[in-house]
Amino acid sequence: MNNTSSTATTKEKLVVEIISAHNLMPKDGEGSSSPFVEVEFDKQRLRTQVKFKDLNPVWNQKLVFHINNLADLPYKTIEVNVFNEKRSSNSRNFLGKVLISGSSIGTEGEELSERCYTLDKRSLFSHIRGEISLKLYLSTKEEVKEVNGNNVLSSLKKNKKLQKQSIPISSVQQNQQQNQIMDDTQKQNQQIQQNLKPVEPKTGEIKPVVIAAAPSPATASCGGGGVPGGGGGVLIGLSQNVSNEFGLKETNPSLGGGSQNKDKTSSTYDLVEQMQYLYVRVVKAREISIFGVGSDVLADVKLGNYRGITRRVSCNNHGFEWDQVFAFSKDCIQSSMVEIFVKEKEKDEFLGRVWFDLNEVPRRVPPDSQLAPQWYRMEDKKGEKVKAGEIMVSIWFGTQADEAFAEAWHSKAANVHFDGLCSIKSKVYLSPKLWYLRLSIIEAQDLVAGDKGSSTSMLRFPEFFAKAQVGNQVLRTRISPAAANRSLCNPFWNESLMFVVAEPFEDYLLITVEDRVAPGREEVVGRVLFPVSAIERRLDDKQVVSRWFNLDGGFGSSSDSKNVARFGSRIHIRASLDGGYHVLDEATMYSSDLRPTAKQLWNPHIGVLEMGILGATNLMPMKIKEGKGGVVDAYCVAKYGQKWVRTRTVVDSLSPKWNEQYTWEVFDPCTVVTIGVFDNCRVDKSAAVAGGGGGRDTRIGKVRIRLSTLEAGKVYTHSYPLLMLHTSGIKKMGELHLAVRFSCANVGNMLHMYSLPLLPKMHYVNPLSVNQLDCLRYQAMHVVAARLSRAEPPLGREVVEYMLDHDSHMWSMRRSKANFFRLMKVVSGLVAMSWWVESMRNWHKPVYSTLFVVFFLVLVLLPELIIPMVLVSMATVGIWRYRSRPRHPPHMDTRLSHAESVYPDELDEEFDSFPTSRSAEVVRMRYDRLRSVAGRIQTVVGDMATQGERFQALLSWRDPRATFLFVTLCLFAAVGFYLVPTKVVVGLWGLYAMRPPRFRSKLPSRALSFFRRLPTKADSLL
Repeated sequence: MNNTSSTATTKEKLVVEIISAHNLMPKDGEGSSSPFVEVEFDKQRLRTQVKFKDLNPVWNQKLVFHINNLADLPYKTIEVNVFNEKRSSNSRNFLGKVLISGSSIGTEGEELSERCYTLDKRSLFSHIRGEISLKLYLSTKEEVKEVNGNNVLSSLKKNKKLQKQSIPISSVQQNQQQNQIMDDTQKQNQQIQQNLKPVEPKTGEIKPVVIAAAPSPATASCGGGGVPGGGGGVLIGLSQNVSNEFGLKETNPSLGGGSQNKDKTSSTYDLVEQMQYLYVRVVKAREISIFGVGSDVLADVKLGNYRGITRRVSCNNHGFEWDQVFAFSKDCIQSSMVEIFVKEKEKDEFLGRVWFDLNEVPRRVPPDSQLAPQWYRMEDKKGEKVKAGEIMVSIWFGTQADEAFAEAWHSKAANVHFDGLCSIKSKVYLSPKLWYLRLSIIEAQDLVAGDKGSSTSMLRFPEFFAKAQVGNQVLRTRISPAAANRSLCNPFWNESLMFVVAEPFEDYLLITVEDRVAPGREEVVGRVLFPVSAIERRLDDKQVVSRWFNLDGGFGSSSDSKNVARFGSRIHIRASLDGGYHVLDEATMYSSDLRPTAKQLWNPHIGVLEMGILGATNLMPMKIKEGKGGVVDAYCVAKYGQKWVRTRTVVDSLSPKWNEQYTWEVFDPCTVVTIGVFDNCRVDKSAAVAGGGGGRDTRIGKVRIRLSTLEAGKVYTHSYPLLMLHTSGIKKMGELHLAVRFSCANVGNMLHMYSLPLLPKMHYVNPLSVNQLDCLRYQAMHVVAARLSRAEPPLGREVVEYMLDHDSHMWSMRRSKANFFRLMKVVSGLVAMSWWVESMRNWHKPVYSTLFVVFFLVLVLLPELIIPMVLVSMATVGIWRYRSRPRHPPHMDTRLSHAESVYPDELDEEFDSFPTSRSAEVVRMRYDRLRSVAGRIQTVVGDMATQGERFQALLSWRDPRATFLFVTLCLFAAVGFYLVPTKVVVGLWGLYAMRPPRFRSKLPSRALSFFRRLPTKADSLL
C-alpha cells in the first residue's frame, strides 16, 4: 500500500521528540558506536540522523506521525529502536528498544518533561545497556514534512522483507525503482541501504515461522510526490494481514542450551533455554565489633549497578545469621568483581568488606551437590584484615536448574517494594480435594409452630421447610405439603441437597427447620449442627443408613425453648460424602481432570505432560510507571488437574523470559491444559493505584491445548497469540512462547482409554441434572478460589475465575452466532451430499447419472456389499487425509469465534454486568432484538413440532378419512412386499426416483401432498 495516498482523518499529530541517549553499548569494535533512532507507529516508520562515534548522543529532533483514529491511540504502541550504523559490513547493530503505550501520551498544552526510559533487550542473548530520553505529545501545530524520493527506498526494502512469505518482487521491477531513486541522490541512498539491511538473528533467539495463511503480496510504489515524513525522518509503509497477526507461529528456540551446550541438566530441563546466573549465598558473619548492644547488622551485595541487601539481624550465639541467596542475571553483569559489605543498620560506613573476581568464580552443574560455603576474612576501611571479622559466603555460576533459583533474590526485582517481594516468586499450588456432600432430608416429627401461643396460630396451617448450610452454601427444601395421613406437626420432604466441600473438612453442617408465619417472615423451630468430618463416605451408589437427630430449640423466648425441648422434636436425614463422582470445577469441554474424588478408584497414569514456559513477546503495556512509561509485570499460570503452577514475575519487561519447566501426570488424553498470562499488580503499590487495578491482577490472555491433538514424544515449540476481547473489539495483547511434549508410557493403555466412559461410573449410575451440575460447578470454583487465595503468595480470585471460565454461561450474541455457524458447518456435509444426489436426479451430467444408476443397481443386487463399501470408503478417506493432517496444536480462532465481525453493541452487551447497568433505552433495544431472534427460533421449533404431529396423526383418527386411507394403503403394501422380493421393490423405487426430468412433474408428489394435509395441534393454540 502506498502511504502517499493516505491522509490523516484528525488534525492532531503525534510528535516523538528524540532528545538524547547515554551510556550506550559500544558495538563498532573500537569502543564506540554511531547510533541513530528509528521510531515505528501505526504502519509508519521514521528515523533520526546518525551521531558518529558517540556513546552519549544528543539529537533534539522531532519525528511527526499521522494519527488515523484518535480514539484508538490508547490501544496502540510506539516502538523506539536504537541502532548502530556499521558502514564497513553494510549492516547495523541493535542497541536497544523501548515500547511505549499510546495511553501515556500527553497534549502539547500540558507541562511535559522529558522521560528517561531504560533500553530493553530484543532477545535473551542481546547485550544492551543505557537509557534514552524522549518526549511524546499530541500537537496540532506540527506538520508532516515532505521529503525527497530517496526515502522511499526504505519502504521498498521493508516491502521486500514482507514479501518473503508470499510473492517476491521481480528483480526487473526492483532494479527499475532503485535506478529511478538513485538518479536523485545516490550517496544518501547508498547510506540508507546500508542502514536498513535486516539484521540476522543471533544464536538462541526465537525465530518465528508463520503457520497461518500467507498474506497478500505487498506492493512497493515509488511514484508521485514525496513520501510524508517528519524531522528529516524516513516513513516506511507496513502491511500486515490479520490472519498473520492472530495466527500461530512455529519457533525454533535453543532448548536445553542448544546442541553445542549439552550437560547433565539437559534430561531434566530440555524444554527451556538455559539462563546463566551468578549466585551469591551469604550465610553468617562473626567476630564483628559494633558499638552498642543489640544493634542490627545487614549484608550488602554489590555487583556493578545492582545491589542486594539482606534482612537486619541481631547477634546470637553463632554470630549474625542471614542465610540468603542472591541471583544476578549474567546478561546484566556490568562489572568484573562482586563485593559484599557488612554494615550496621542506617549507617553508610561498612564494618567489613570482601570481594571476588568473577573470572575465578566456579561453575556448578546439577545434580552436583551445593557448593559448601567458606569463611572469608573481611577487610576494613583501611584495607586491613585483622579486626574486620569473618563472613561465610559461597559464590558460583549456575542456571535456573539450580535449587537456589526459586527462593533467591533476583537482580531484576531491585525496584520491588518489600511487601511485593513474596508475590514475584514462582510457586506450585495444589487444588484442594473436592467432595460432593449429599444430604437427604426425609421428614421431621413433633414440630411446634413458630407462632404458637399467638392469636393467629389456630387460624393457619404451619408451613415447614428445612434449610441446610455448609460454609457460605445455603440450600432449602420446598414447603412440606399437607397430607391426609400425616399430622401437621410431622412434615415430609424427602428431598436431596448437594454441596461441595473440600479437604481438610473444617466446616460444619447446619440444618434448621423453619416455619413461614407470614410473607417474608420465617421463624426457626429447630436446628441440628454436626461436623462434616463425621459424615460417612461412600464410593458407589449403595445408600448409607439414615439417622434421626434431635432438634435443638429455636431462637425465640425461653419459654418456647422449654416447650420445644419437652416435645422432643427430631429430624430424619441421610448424609454421605460421595467419592465416586468427579467434582467439576471447570467446563466439561475444557476439563483437565476427569478422575473420581476417591483415590481408591484412580487408574494408573498413562503418560507425562512436560511444558517449558519460555517467555512472551510484544506484550501490551498494562500500567504506567514514573520514568519508565508503559510497563507490565508479567507472570504465567498453568493449570492441569489439581496442580497449578505460577512462574516468577518478570518486572518492567514487555518481553519477559521465564524459561521454567513443569511436569504433570496424565490420566486421560482427552483433557485440556490451560495457560494464562497476567500482570502482577502487587509489585508496585503506586502502579496498582494508577492502573486502576485495585489490587487485582490484570488479564493479558490465555491459551488452551488439548492433549489428544499432540503426537506422543514430539516437542511442539510455538508462539501462541494472546487474544483478549474488549468493548472496542479483538486485541492482540502479545505472544506466549511454549515448548510442549506429551510422552506416553504405554500406547495400548492410552488407546484403551478411548473406549472408556468420559466421566466416572457414578455420573451414569446416579446422574445429576444439568442445573445441579451447573450450580455445583460454581460452588466448587468458589471453594477452590477461596483456598488458593489463602496461599503465600496468594493466587487471586480473579486469576482462578479467569482460568476456570467462570463467565462462560453468560449470554452473548457473538457466541450464539459462532455456535450456529459451527452447527451449519457440521450439517453442510449432509446438505452437500443431498445437492449432489439432486444433481444426479436432474441428469445435469448424463454420464455421471448413468454410472450412479448402475452403481445403485449393483448395490441392490448385492446388498451385502453396502456396509463393507461404506466402511472401506471412510477408511480410504481417513488414510488420504493423513497427508494433510494438522501438524500444529489448535489455538484461539478469531474467525470461528466471530470476534472480527462482531458489532460494537453486541460487545457492549457481552461485557455488561449482571444485572444490567445500562440505560433503559439500551435495554429496551436489546430486549426487542432478543425478541426478534427468539421469534425466529420459536417459528422453527413450531414447524418441527408440526411435522411430528402430522406423523402422529396418521393413526390417531383425528382426520378419519386420512387415517382410513393410510391404514388401507398399509394393508395393500404389506401384501405387495410379501409377494414381491425386497430387491425388486428397492430397485424399482430407485429407477423411478432417478427418472429424467422430462418424465417428472414439477408438482409435489402425492405422498408429500397427503402428508401436508394431515391435521396438527397448531389449530388449538391461542
